[in-house]
Amino acid sequence: MNLSSRQLRAFVALVQERQFTKAAQRCHQTQPAFSALIKSLEDSMGIRLFDRTTRRVELTPEGRLFNVSALRLLNDMDAVMGDLKEHVAKRRGRVSVAALPSLAAGWLPAIYARFHSEFPGVQLQLHDALLEPCLDLVRRGSADIAVAAKGQDMTGLVAQPLCEDSFFVVCRRDDALAARKSVDLADIKNRAIIQLGKGSSIRQSLADNPASADFDSLLEVDHLATVTGLVVAGLGISLVPAMTLFHFQHPDLSIVPLSPKDAVKRSLFLIRRKEKSLSSAAQAFYDLLLEQRKELQ
Repeated sequence: MNLSSRQLRAFVALVQERQFTKAAQRCHQTQPAFSALIKSLEDSMGIRLFDRTTRRVELTPEGRLFNVSALRLLNDMDAVMGDLKEHVAKRRGRVSVAALPSLAAGWLPAIYARFHSEFPGVQLQLHDALLEPCLDLVRRGSADIAVAAKGQDMTGLVAQPLCEDSFFVVCRRDDALAARKSVDLADIKNRAIIQLGKGSSIRQSLADNPASADFDSLLEVDHLATVTGLVVAGLGISLVPAMTLFHFQHPDLSIVPLSPKDAVKRSLFLIRRKEKSLSSAAQAFYDLLLEQRKELQ
């Protein structure tokens, strides 16, 4: 047995109006069409729901029993449709983003603030993680979007280009490199270098460039704040991309670009699951990220 919302609404209207004419008007139907709708409901259920007289319509015992269920079904339908409309209007919902730590700390906070101001009812989540965990979060559906580099395995994922992030040399102000306008990779090949761990997109970008792939590391750490402290202490220099440079605004440090002929870049992307639709809220956030990528050019 299949019940339609039109049948349920016609039934409830007739219960409340007690007259076919008024109930038909309330449902914006002609009386013959309305009567046919009520008859189709009774026929599909195999029971009589109303006793008709020349003046009034009364519920049968079975009709009174069905009335309780009909009201509950309509309320449930209205609640479901209302919830969907709230999500489509982005007054409710959830957006979960996985992002590389430098992006989570530097670029994304202002975008989160703007989105939250416009859609305060949407629940926001932000996972700051290294490259492979970012991609795994999206692949599992725990995050809608990743803002990251491409991984070695992009199975089940699709990547939209975001920007190219150029590398810089970070050194102490009293280092000879600090006076340079730019630095060649050959000039730092034998220097003590502080590097991030092999699981980071920064390290992978350096490893993918033949000129920097074989650099020896004095120390490998997991956090940019640690890199800052080690360089300030004079233990070495570091190579880091532009979007991380806010970590290195320190009175004892200098930031020097690489020479154009030795440019190293990190490609960043917006990554989502392949052939999976984003929710209305997540799609709005994704579109905002695309809109704001001009800030990164």
